[in-house]
Amino acid sequence: MSDLEREQAQQRAARITAFREELDELRREQVLQLSEAQEQAVTAHHRQLLTHYRQTLDIDADARARQLSLGMRLASLFGALALAAGLFFLFYQFWGLFDAAAQVAILLGSSLGSLLLCFWLQSRDTSGYYAKLAAVLAFVCFALNLSMLGQIFNITPSDKALLPWGTLALLLAYQCRQRLLLVVALLCFGLFIAARLGDWAGWHWWSLGERPELFMPLAALLLVPQWLDQRRYAGFAACYRVVGLLYLLGPVLVLSYWGGGSYLAWPTGWIEAFYQTLGFVLAGLTIWLGIRRGWGEVVNTGLVFALIMLFAKLFDWWWQLLPRYLFFLLLGLIAVLLLVMLQRWRRSAPGGAQ
Repeated sequence: MSDLEREQAQQRAARITAFREELDELRREQVLQLSEAQEQAVTAHHRQLLTHYRQTLDIDADARARQLSLGMRLASLFGALALAAGLFFLFYQFWGLFDAAAQVAILLGSSLGSLLLCFWLQSRDTSGYYAKLAAVLAFVCFALNLSMLGQIFNITPSDKALLPWGTLALLLAYQCRQRLLLVVALLCFGLFIAARLGDWAGWHWWSLGERPELFMPLAALLLVPQWLDQRRYAGFAACYRVVGLLYLLGPVLVLSYWGGGSYLAWPTGWIEAFYQTLGFVLAGLTIWLGIRRGWGEVVNTGLVFALIMLFAKLFDWWWQLLPRYLFFLLLGLIAVLLLVMLQRWRRSAPGGAQ
């Protein structure tokens, strides 16, 4: 069973539900009437198909199942984060009670044990929730392993630790279809590349946050779904695009109010004005690209960034000049105007409401 097969089965189930609802509506409007034999044949076929999908692919065959599935995903995410935090504090609570040999054995045993547990659960758990939880736990154990081994043997902290962390997170993400670990992997690799760029430019990797422009080349993550087919992994392409946009738009937002962190040899005011203008241009291009390519996550990211830039500028211009009630009333009016503009844009798009 592949994730692609499950996704296709889930889409087929959604089409069956939509077909039933539309058929009921057409029957009430007296547009289409199936004979009793035809209706029974269609209903029996759909019931058999959904039963097969539910038993073999563990899909959400109805609205109740989809609601429960969402709850299970949230519980899995919360459980993974809680177990990871518990394991982290457990290590530090009793760490001083063991000698060096025992500490090394515990670290290696926890890393290998959690990894084997992840693989074992994946072979037994058809839903994938427990395997994803174990994958996050395995990554945390591995990260603690490298970090605490460095403390035991007094190894100087290095940005190179981000490479094995990111590699394991990436492998577990694709093995267990865990989007959280994919985001972690992209963050690890992004921090490592930015640290290397900063090192070549003469900055220590600890000073990474002082040069936000080092993160901008990582916007190339936007192109990964175009180079490598991600259709087998639901939601992975969206993760690449959103993280790539954050690596581009985040530094622009920071530099629009902190020109001193830029490599540009301009006056600070000019740098901030340049990045503020660039921010609005990039937000518009992001929204346009998302609409053109049908990437909802890109459209939403661009809209959120544009709103942050807009309201930040309005705060700079009018917070000190206007009474508080008038300032917030003005923000509400601008939000309504944006809503009207977006609604008109949606209606004017091909296939929109006339």
